[in-house]
Amino acid sequence: MIKWIVLGALTLVLLIVIIRNIKVVPQANAYVVERLGAYYKTWATGLHVKIPFIDRISKKVSLKEQVVDFPPQPVITRDNVTMQIDTVVYFEITDPKLYTYGVERPLSAIENLTATTLRNIIGDLELDSTLTSRDTINDKIRIILDEATDAWGIRVIRVELKNILPPREIQDAMEKQMKAERERRARILDAEGEKRSQILVAEGLKESAILKADAVKESKIREADGEAQAIRSVQQAYADALKMLNEAAPTDKVIALKSLESLQKIADGKATKIFIPSELQGIATMATTFKEVFATDNQKSDEA
Repeated sequence: MIKWIVLGALTLVLLIVIIRNIKVVPQANAYVVERLGAYYKTWATGLHVKIPFIDRISKKVSLKEQVVDFPPQPVITRDNVTMQIDTVVYFEITDPKLYTYGVERPLSAIENLTATTLRNIIGDLELDSTLTSRDTINDKIRIILDEATDAWGIRVIRVELKNILPPREIQDAMEKQMKAERERRARILDAEGEKRSQILVAEGLKESAILKADAVKESKIREADGEAQAIRSVQQAYADALKMLNEAAPTDKVIALKSLESLQKIADGKATKIFIPSELQGIATMATTFKEVFATDNQKSDEA
């Protein structure tokens, strides 16, 4: 009976030991296993069994991308300005074995390496360059850290400067400079606006003067065209009247009188406004005389 109890107890203990040495490695994790104190292998995701009292899980490593926010570090620029800069480092573990055995306290090593690298880079830059060259500084730090941490099984993905805090007096001076710059730009914009306004007013006056001159020119041209047309019409009527008078028979006093009346009408209606050949004045007088003579002849004929 005692034998069976002892056997059962041993079996139970054996089962417990076996169960406790069955390990399941979760996704995005890796286990570093030692056998008799020396590195044996790295377990990837899945089911694994270790030998009791011989194998030991030395370190459980996460393969996810990790983010570490380091506290502000005092750095001095080339123009002797002390600033506080804190950094954020994004990294991932690429080799669990090197990460376990490559360096003691890897995060502390990365922090110190980041601080020294930052001081070296900022020491070569002036204050203004430091404030405007974040991307350049980030890239330089990332390259240096990635090369240094490769032997530790770590890949630095990116580095960001979270805050750059210059001394308070420097901040006050920068704020005054920014305010002065904004005021200068405002004055420039006002001056440019005034200049543009004056230019537009001058262009408007110029265009107005040109339009007025064009209107006067057009009026004079049309007036001259009207006078020319009037002269042409008078000359044509003068020619027609003379033709009629020349073609009329000497005894045809009615046609002659009509022709002379037409010439007299031309002379009376047009000679006072536009230029008329001087012959019209004489013809008009002749027409008046001829009318009087013709009227006297007609009166005599009626009396007879």
